[in-house]
Amino acid sequence: MASLCGLLTIFSTETDRFISTQDQFMNTTTILICVFILAAASITAWIYLAIPTWKVRRVPSPPAFWLLGHLPLLAKHGPEVFIQLARKYGPIYRFNIGRQPLVIIADADLCREVGIKKFKQFSNRSIPSPIASSPLHQKGLFFTRDSRWSSMRGAIQPLYQTGRISNLLPVMERVVCVLKRKLAAKEKTDDIDFSELLLRVATDIIGEAAFGERFGLTEETTAISSSNPAEVSEFIKQHVYSTSSLKMDLNGTFSILAGILFPIAQEPFRQILSRIPGTGDWKVCINNRRLTHRLNAIVEKRKKDVVGKEKRMDFLSTVTGSKFSRELFSEEYISALTYEHLLAGSATTSFTISVILYLVSAHPDVESKLLREIDEFGPPDRNPAAEDLDIKFPYLTQVIKEAMRFYTVSPLVAREASEPVQIGGYTLPKGTWVWMALNALAKDPRYFPEPEMFNPERFDPECEEEKNRHPYANSPFGIGPRACIGMKFAFQEIKVVLIHLYQLYTFDHSPAMENPLEFQFGIVVSVKYGIRLRLRHRRAQSPV
Repeated sequence: MASLCGLLTIFSTETDRFISTQDQFMNTTTILICVFILAAASITAWIYLAIPTWKVRRVPSPPAFWLLGHLPLLAKHGPEVFIQLARKYGPIYRFNIGRQPLVIIADADLCREVGIKKFKQFSNRSIPSPIASSPLHQKGLFFTRDSRWSSMRGAIQPLYQTGRISNLLPVMERVVCVLKRKLAAKEKTDDIDFSELLLRVATDIIGEAAFGERFGLTEETTAISSSNPAEVSEFIKQHVYSTSSLKMDLNGTFSILAGILFPIAQEPFRQILSRIPGTGDWKVCINNRRLTHRLNAIVEKRKKDVVGKEKRMDFLSTVTGSKFSRELFSEEYISALTYEHLLAGSATTSFTISVILYLVSAHPDVESKLLREIDEFGPPDRNPAAEDLDIKFPYLTQVIKEAMRFYTVSPLVAREASEPVQIGGYTLPKGTWVWMALNALAKDPRYFPEPEMFNPERFDPECEEEKNRHPYANSPFGIGPRACIGMKFAFQEIKVVLIHLYQLYTFDHSPAMENPLEFQFGIVVSVKYGIRLRLRHRRAQSPV
């Protein structure tokens, strides 16, 4: 019996030891499997993050931050970083936005090569994370691709011929007259936010010129507002938010950040987060939905208005009544094009006019010459005709060009290689994002001596600097077939607004405005805190 108990004890001990050994083996195996999975996932993630950069590894680049690329540099320096890096690394360098490498072109000859000579290989724009997160922006003319882009452009471009743009002068003058009445009521106001005020003006002009709709944002009455100033304010807020939310830095929504770091995760995150109240993606989704609803209402109103009436030749009538409408201009594309026109015709133009007022007010000699030219044209109640704008205001033209050089509203112009191509001595594979740094060209001493000086005389046609300058050194509207089709419209609008303003007023910087200006970098550049100026009525001043 004792020996049986001893055997049982030995058996039990051995069994426990076996079980313990088996548990240890299982634990070790589990740990090894977890380590293997973690290592495999890490290697896969590393390969996923590294492959795009590996393909263009020979292009020079500053040291990058893991996962973030060069985004911290963009967050620190803003759009100026592309100018600084061009001076350090030369005319072609690499800049990583998260995992996505951009091959930055900062040379006029190379920009001409990408934008014109090799346009066939660079006919499409790359779609950055902020745009990928916004269906509203993807289907406009700006980001459509291949044959759809060329067909859309072909249908819209005739609307921007010189003769038709000239016919829009009365629209521009009517809105500017409203602006002057608005300013007359604000003459005793200390500070005026011209960034917002001019956004209202530019939106009213494009609303009537392109859509045949009087928004009434400048005077805070009529169509959009239904005589409700709160509605006007809400419309402007939606417009500004839709643009400013498209940030190209670390301040974007979570889905934009996810798209920068892991593009395949962007759309799932956007779909989930846009349904969670309070998140940035939810706010963007709600805002864009409301803005789209407003714009769709305008489109539907126009469709009803044109039935049985005389044919109109504005933008909206063309895309809704085009023989290509059903195939080319479906509902979603019309909505996107409508918003794109609103954005391109207001945000960029209002930025340009406001920075011109800011720059001229800081340079008395420029202001004096500009006022003299405007005064020589005639009394304040004389409106310039289209031909007057072309030939009677050469110095104003120089001021506009210099301001657009000094503060470039679109510092980068995006392209994507549709096939392997050689640029600047580097072979770039298909799918490479090649972005032209227009702001780097505009601040390059080779093209613009003393580039940090505001000097409109550098654009005098008789100036040697102007005669010898590369034709693509200053290209604020882009380069080649994908340049902005509304360039002539924008130039005419800017001239009309400035002439009318300077016929009556000059401007001073507000002491409350930051100096130097701070900018936000999104789909277009904007002044972070707005441009705040003070009015001085010219009747209270000495003659110039």
